[in-house]
Amino acid sequence: MVCGSIANEIIRVRLTSGGMSRELLTVVQNSSFTLFGDGKLVGIGCRRNITVYERIVAGLCGVSPDSRYFTMIRRVRRKTIKINEKRNAIGGEPKEAAKEVLEFTVIEEVCVVEEEHGADWISIPDDTLIGIFDVLNYRDRASLASVCQTWRRLAASNWLWTSLDLRAHTLDAEMALSLASRCKDLTRLRFRGAGPANAIIGLKASGLRDLSGDVCRDLSDATLSMIAARHENLESLQLGPDCERLTSDAIRVVAVCCPKLKRLRLSGLRDVDGDAIGWLVKMCPNLTELAFLDCLAVDEGALGSVSSLKFLSLAGCRNISWNIAAHTLGKLPNLNALDVSRTEVTAGAVTRLLGVPQLKVLCALNCPILEDNSDAVSYSSKTKVLLARFTDVVKGLESLFPDFFRSDARSSAGIETLLGSHSGQTRPVRCENKNLDRREWVEWVLSHALLRIAESNTPGLDSFWLKQGTAIMLSLLKSKQEDVQEKSATALATFVVIDDENAAVHKARAEAVMHGGGIASLLELAKSCREGVQAEAAKAIANLSVNAEVAKTVATEGGIRILAALAKSPNRWVAEEAAGGLWNLSVGEEHKGAIAEAGAIEALVELAFKWPSGGEGVLERAAGALANLAADDKCSMEVAVAGGVHALVMLARFCKHEGVQEQAARALANLAAHGDSNGNNAAVGKETGALEALVQLTCSSHEGVRQEAAGALWNLSFDDRNREAIAAAGGVEALVALAQSCSSGSQGLQERAAGALWGLSVSEANSIAIGREGGVAPLIALARSDSEDVHETAAGALWNLAFNPGNALKIVEEEGVPALVHLCSSSHSKMARFMAALALAYMFDGRMDEVAAGAALCENNGRGGGLDAARKLAMRNIDTFVQAFSDQPTLQAATMSWAPSCLSVVAESARIQEAGHLRCSGAEVGRFVTMLKNGSAVLRGCAAFALLQFTMPGGRHAMHHASLLQKASAGRVLRGVAAAATAPLQAKVFSRIVMRNLELCPSDTLLSFL
Repeated sequence: MVCGSIANEIIRVRLTSGGMSRELLTVVQNSSFTLFGDGKLVGIGCRRNITVYERIVAGLCGVSPDSRYFTMIRRVRRKTIKINEKRNAIGGEPKEAAKEVLEFTVIEEVCVVEEEHGADWISIPDDTLIGIFDVLNYRDRASLASVCQTWRRLAASNWLWTSLDLRAHTLDAEMALSLASRCKDLTRLRFRGAGPANAIIGLKASGLRDLSGDVCRDLSDATLSMIAARHENLESLQLGPDCERLTSDAIRVVAVCCPKLKRLRLSGLRDVDGDAIGWLVKMCPNLTELAFLDCLAVDEGALGSVSSLKFLSLAGCRNISWNIAAHTLGKLPNLNALDVSRTEVTAGAVTRLLGVPQLKVLCALNCPILEDNSDAVSYSSKTKVLLARFTDVVKGLESLFPDFFRSDARSSAGIETLLGSHSGQTRPVRCENKNLDRREWVEWVLSHALLRIAESNTPGLDSFWLKQGTAIMLSLLKSKQEDVQEKSATALATFVVIDDENAAVHKARAEAVMHGGGIASLLELAKSCREGVQAEAAKAIANLSVNAEVAKTVATEGGIRILAALAKSPNRWVAEEAAGGLWNLSVGEEHKGAIAEAGAIEALVELAFKWPSGGEGVLERAAGALANLAADDKCSMEVAVAGGVHALVMLARFCKHEGVQEQAARALANLAAHGDSNGNNAAVGKETGALEALVQLTCSSHEGVRQEAAGALWNLSFDDRNREAIAAAGGVEALVALAQSCSSGSQGLQERAAGALWGLSVSEANSIAIGREGGVAPLIALARSDSEDVHETAAGALWNLAFNPGNALKIVEEEGVPALVHLCSSSHSKMARFMAALALAYMFDGRMDEVAAGAALCENNGRGGGLDAARKLAMRNIDTFVQAFSDQPTLQAATMSWAPSCLSVVAESARIQEAGHLRCSGAEVGRFVTMLKNGSAVLRGCAAFALLQFTMPGGRHAMHHASLLQKASAGRVLRGVAAAATAPLQAKVFSRIVMRNLELCPSDTLLSFL
């Protein structure tokens, strides 16, 4: 699919071939549309009413734009819709209808007909169609070739296959053979990696003039020599970065085989000797540009013999004697511009070089030795331009190219904001042709230098980035050179990141890009038909969107729809970066709805099926975006409807990449978090292999995977069926093992491990199994954590476990009483204190005594200090806890009148808001009712306090607990406690409040037992 306006290109073609009226020219200029690979024409954001499309198509078809009768021809077997029907369905006049028409208007197989005759797409002149095909990438061109025989013939025209970018694809011998018939006139080729380089000769593109390769670390001398021998017409060769396997021998072969060479750019070579440079001088008389970047050694003396050179870059090269280099380079008669960025060049060498009459531009960015002695540099700024951190780079560029910061009116305002007064000067905006080569070189040098500086993340550059660097990069985005646009976008994506591990960006830098109009520029590039530019622009948008303010701007300027469209790209790199942008944007709650409306959820789900293997980057980003979206209740439903549950489970089951596993587990956890409002929790549990996969992931060697898998199991355990299924899948054993091994892990991992065991332990059978598998000891250890989240979940799990007398005894034996007492008395979390108190109450309400009687538990063993001592310690702290929520004068006042107002005051002071989210079983409620009759005043007070929390109006499960109290015949017990003269004050008042809570329950059946 191609995103972006192609109107200007169509205008160019039609003016060449004739037949387009000025009226139609105006219409097209005020419209934009996208041509999709399946033969559809899609209008985007048309600024006029729907007749604009009629007039565009009329002009393309060579008939009168006044012909208003449109029909649809089913030459492609798809559902067709008449444009007039769409307009009439909206109702009203055409101008009014334009306000209601959808943003995307699809026109399939449109033909313009007059009353007597008609015309369709076949009647479009061949040169016009070729012009349309020319602005498409080869992938979309191939798709359009399947529409009809005419289009197939035109799409196969060699003229259209003069340039290929295969960086996103694996070029092997078979693919090269299939493309060979179309590559007879191929002049420009871009590839990635050593593998495709070996297959280049299979294209049989003997006329190739421009060859560019990325990621050439494994490219060998033999491969490069073979390529050079088969392409003697090469004029430009660019390879990098880190071509560490290439040697000077390969340079000699290139010189001999490619005598027409004008430009040679090589990066990362270990050594460039004088003999290799000598062969370039001897065999390549037209060589005007040479770049040896980041090389370990370059024979600087030999460079002085390349008399044809106009542009030279030695950026990043080490082991250069700059005194010798300044002397030899000064002898080059045609040297116009030199780049020594990121080197150890000295102030003396720079001064000497700037004294060379023919040298006009010297780029020396990020040169530490030079910057430390910048005061020693002497030159005439009227005739020379020095681009360095300590000079006014912006002013220097404007003196070279007056329109450098004025690419278009829309962006200039933002860039002028960054630059202050410099770009406010009135200058001519036409660049002389004689400066074109120099401008292209300067743009390339700057984009490369700024990218490498950004990648190094050198500290202390904030001032440079904010005052000059940002504005320069934004201007480079407007370059006509594709590789400059890509590098500039990549530099923007890189320089804002200050902590990649934690996804942190530099606030001031990100907002400087935003205020400079960079978001609009990047979105425009993202709509380009060039996939490399699309990918890098989307990456920059993704990183910048980590900043909340920038994210808002991206959304406001239509970035979400653009990223959603790019996520559907058949190019994996483009889809990956687009998914990353949606991932970052989906962090903001305010963007989730817009992402869903843009159709991004379906696109993200589809990515999981499109690249089930080999696309780990795109899968991780897609799963991460879905995880964020699933946190929203409405979006979680849309994820499920789009097939997200199945897709995410498949990733969790079969993908071996840890990043993908982590995000898939997180997404499933978020989907399962809405159990009360939708059926996603149950749906995940029903998906084949889901629970087994998550249980298996808790054993992963990657902590993030273990954490998210445990979190997913925790959420899923809230469903009764899932809880038992998790246990059947080995979840108890796996989670106990996780709890035992996570003592040195992150707090998030510890919390989720304890939480998952808490969720499983709701079932008494699971609770017993957890105790049997050794889960008590690690939970006690987690209960001692200083983290509130960790010890709160551990207290919840121990509360559930303590319900079983056998587990209660294990807690005593494992010295759990002191840990629970500490929580009950010292935790800052009310919930942790509450659940610790309830666990202690379960342990010492008498049910454990029967188990303890048969155990060989000594009165004063070394672990627990004896059962009686533990009981006394527990009772004392339970009483202290309840007293903390009881104001004695208020209680006394309540007993004097039992007035509802007095009871309300007591209830609100005793209420723990979070306790309203706890859900108890009938057995647990029955146990608290029984505890109200216990001989211990402390336990009676604790039981009444617990029932008060569970029945407070507004609580999530208050009605459920009220129903359980009815089944337990609690009314009589509560009345007895409230009326007993010997009952403790807290128990009396709290029981009366529980009765009042039940009276407030709307069910008549509940009132009957009171």
